[in-house]
Amino acid sequence: MSPRLDASQTQRAASAPLLDHRAHSSTDDLAPPGGSTEPEGLADLPEIPPYDEVGAVDARALSKTLFARLESLEEGTHEYSYVRNTLVELNLALVKFAASRFRSRSEPMEDIVQVGTIGLIKAIDRFELSRGVEFPTFAMPTIVGEIKRFFRDTSWSVRVPRRLQELRLDLAKAGDELAQQLDRAPTVAELAERLDISEEEVVQGMAASNAYTASSLDAQPAEDDSEGALADRIGYEDHGLEGIEYVESLKPLIAELPPRDRKILSLRFVANMTQSEIGDELGISQMHVSRLLSRTLVRLRKGLTLEE
Repeated sequence: MSPRLDASQTQRAASAPLLDHRAHSSTDDLAPPGGSTEPEGLADLPEIPPYDEVGAVDARALSKTLFARLESLEEGTHEYSYVRNTLVELNLALVKFAASRFRSRSEPMEDIVQVGTIGLIKAIDRFELSRGVEFPTFAMPTIVGEIKRFFRDTSWSVRVPRRLQELRLDLAKAGDELAQQLDRAPTVAELAERLDISEEEVVQGMAASNAYTASSLDAQPAEDDSEGALADRIGYEDHGLEGIEYVESLKPLIAELPPRDRKILSLRFVANMTQSEIGDELGISQMHVSRLLSRTLVRLRKGLTLEE
């Protein structure tokens, strides 16, 4: 006996991220295929065998009968839920067929099937027999579209706006076409002209492409890569660069100092002499050296502040 979709689940399918289409149903809403327990008012429907025994041709014929009955039932009733859920079960093969096209993706096949089932339910709710179109033909684009939307919204390593996601696809297609025509990689200007967009938008789309996949910092490199893991190649902040900036800013200020003050700075910060040693070197007192040094440092500090 095949399990049926619970009516409450199918009614929430449009808003749910994933649908557990194998959930067991309530006996108030559904009846087992081929059984005698049916909602009142549906006794004249054809007997439905176990779903795994229904072929594609029989499923199509049964679906037409059920769609015709669905149009005459009031939404929200047990009868309506029974027919609608039976249509879902009868056509799950369409979902599995569509999901098989995405087998190479990293997402679990069970999740892909569940998302495709949401598309199937949407197609059932929108289908009208009066259009004269076979249901599989009508439903397949909706099922595939729902699966693609799932990948578009969840497969990116970094979430980017949908506009840039779609632009990435357009750039990839245009880039391949131009590469074949030009026998070289197209430029940004050529891509912009091909897609009738600005060069800035092309650059944004290219930058967004980098967000599609991400690599672990601890990922091991390829066998022919001798540079080690990515984490070993990431640069670090060099605090010495900040010191270079200050030194270059101080040079013109120091050049403006009197010769004795420059001498004191050199002896104190280059030769690492104490104030007493500097006083002995210049023939002045340690206290005088301290006052001269303090005055010079204040002057230099003010000069740097004014430049900033």
